[in-house]
Amino acid sequence: MTGVYAELAEALRTRQPVVLVTVVDGPSTGAKLLITAEGERTGSLGDAALDDRVERDALGALAAGLTGVRHFGRHGEPERTDLTVFIESFTAPRRMIIFGAVDFAAALTQAAKLLKYAVTVCDARPIFATRARFPQADEVIVDWPQRLLARIGASLTPRDAVCVLTHDAKFDVPAIVAALGTEVGYLGVMGSRNTHRDRLERLRSAGVPEAALARLHAPIGLDIGALTPEETAVSICAEIIAERAGLEVVRPLRQVKTPIHH
Repeated sequence: MTGVYAELAEALRTRQPVVLVTVVDGPSTGAKLLITAEGERTGSLGDAALDDRVERDALGALAAGLTGVRHFGRHGEPERTDLTVFIESFTAPRRMIIFGAVDFAAALTQAAKLLKYAVTVCDARPIFATRARFPQADEVIVDWPQRLLARIGASLTPRDAVCVLTHDAKFDVPAIVAALGTEVGYLGVMGSRNTHRDRLERLRSAGVPEAALARLHAPIGLDIGALTPEETAVSICAEIIAERAGLEVVRPLRQVKTPIHH
C-alpha cells in the first residue's frame, strides 16, 4: 500500500495524470490500484482479471477527468455487483481554445463543457467577445490569437484542442501559425474546402512546412450531415474523440466486430 501512496504523491507533485481505484465494498475491501495514463500499474485489487477489466474503465474515466463508483464481478465480470470500486481521477481538465466569437463558438463551448473541457473563447473584437454571449466559457478573452498563444502556448499538451472558427485571413492565419508552434493534440479549422485551399496557400506563403500543415483538421469536424451550429459542435467534438482514440475511419458501432472499448 505504501508504494501506491508514494507513486500517487509523486504523480501529484509532477502534475502527471493518474487514476486511483479502491475496492470499497466486497472481497479485498480497501485494496488499491494506481494506474498512470500510459497504463503503468502500482498495487492490485486482488485478482489479475479484475485489474485488467478495471483498468479499461479507469483509463476511460481518467481521459474524461471523471470520478465515480463502478460495480464488477469478482473477476471483473460486467453487470455484476460482487464488489464496488471507487475510481478517482487526478488530472487537470483538458483545455479547448476557441478562436472566433461566432455563433458556432457558443454551441461548441456548450458541447465541450459536456466533455469536461476548460474552454477559452478568444476574439480581438470586444463587441463580440463578451461574457454575456459565452456564459458557459471558463474564460472570454479580448485579444489577438497569436498574442494569447504566446502567453499560454507552452502549457498546451496533446490532451488539448484549438479550434479556429473564423474566416478572416488576418485572424485565422496567425492563429494557426501560433498553434502549430505548440504541442496541442487537435487543431481544427472551420471553412469550406475552397476556403481551406486558399488558406493553405497563405500558410505556405507564411513559411509553414507541409508536415505542419498535415496537423490541420480542416474542414473541421466529422461528416455526419451537420447543418446547425449545435450539430456542427457535435461533429467537431466527435472528431476530437476519434482523434484521441487514434481512429482514422469512423463507423457505426453496429458495423464494428472488434470490442467496443479500445
